This record gives sequence, C-alpha cells and structure tokens, in this order.
Amino acid sequence: VQLQASGGGLVQAGGSLRLSCAASGREVSRVIAWFRQAPGKEREFVAGIRWASENFNYADSVKGRFTIFRDRDKKTVDLQMNSLKPEDTAVYYCAATSSLQWSWTALSSRYEYDVWGQGTLVTVSS
Repeated sequence: VQLQASGGGLVQAGGSLRLSCAASGREVSRVIAWFRQAPGKEREFVAGIRWASENFNYADSVKGRFTIFRDRDKKTVDLQMNSLKPEDTAVYYCAATSSLQWSWTALSSRYEYDVWGQGTLVTVSS
C-alpha cells in the first residue's frame, strides 16, 4: 500500500481544516493513523482508525475537536480538524500498519507503522 496525504494549509485559531489520506494498492492496511510532528518535537499520535470495524482512537489533546473517518469506496481516511489551536501547528503524516495489535496504547506508537505518506503542513496562526 502507498499513502498520499493532502489538505494542509494556513488557518486562524478557531478555524477548521480537513486532511485526507488516500491509500493505493490491492488491500488497505488494518489500521490507518494520523501523526504529527512540530519543530523540535517527537512525532506524536493524533488519531487512528481500524479499517474493517471503524474502531477509532484519539490523542487526549485533540478529543472533541478532531474526527477521523474512512471512506471504503474511495480508500481514504480523513481527519476533520475543528477549533484549531496554534499548538496544533505541525507537519501531519498518515501512516498504515497491518499489525494485529489490539491495544490502542501500542498502536499509538510510531514504531507500529511501516508505511508512511509524505507530510502535509498545518499552520495555525494566533
């Protein structure tokens, strides 16, 4: 599978953006997630979704503001980001894994993912 991320941009605090991750290939991986990396910081988990069941999980920092969902026909996983804050500024990456790991604690680790899309920059101005 290959991943193509899109949708980043510049937005004012309180605004919204929608990122999209398009998967290509015969089969879509079991889990697709969004991570982000701010300058000088580690790459961190934002949200993830299991392709088959649509079971999902969010980082505490984005709960209630971000929504992850998948479109089976388009093979996309979108991240709707509302009420954006300057601290959401980062390069956002989508990633995929075929791991059988059940725990979202484990699936929040970047090391569980073996396919990465290119990053898309999100800048939130204050």
